[in-house]
Amino acid sequence: MSKVIEITHPLILHKLALIRDKNTGSKDFRELVNEVAMLMAYEVTREMPTETVKVETPICVTDCKMLAGKKVAIVPILRAGLGMVDGMLKLIPAAKVGHIGLYRDEVTLQPVEYFCKLPQDIEERDIIVTDPMLATGGSAIDAISLLKKRGAKYIRLMCLLGSPEGIKAVQVAHPDVDIYLASIDEKLNEKGYIVPGLGDAGDRLFGTK
Repeated sequence: MSKVIEITHPLILHKLALIRDKNTGSKDFRELVNEVAMLMAYEVTREMPTETVKVETPICVTDCKMLAGKKVAIVPILRAGLGMVDGMLKLIPAAKVGHIGLYRDEVTLQPVEYFCKLPQDIEERDIIVTDPMLATGGSAIDAISLLKKRGAKYIRLMCLLGSPEGIKAVQVAHPDVDIYLASIDEKLNEKGYIVPGLGDAGDRLFGTK
């Protein structure tokens, strides 16, 4: 079974409290989501492989560590996942960005695909799928399935919030995909929203209803 990592750094907890606040406007909400994504990326990339290289300092030649191995792809689930990309690119500026478009049917709560555009070498990349909310898990499951159909093998899922139901659903469907969260919330309500949650992340990011 995959790992579930809840990242409880004090800076993340503080910013997450502001993100949850219903009085936080779209501008501040966007900035905070990007900041939390950047902080989370530090932990999500912790196990990236390194190699020893020779570096000449102003004093002498020394052994240093630099990243080695697979290149990174960040794949946001549209549209809310876009809110996490810029923050991650600040730490991993060489990463390529793919996009998967899914929306949740308001009646069935199931994801519907409408767009998929990925780097050509996606099967060789270390992929981080981003979506602020892991609610029912349907969108994440479907996005990961799409990636696997296109040859992706190395996938992690990064969300701000997750419900126990959504986490379990992803683990059952994709037991090889580790899940990184800033908070594991209490439950889903009857409408499929995370409780206590933060409302609709896409609407709050982009000022829509």
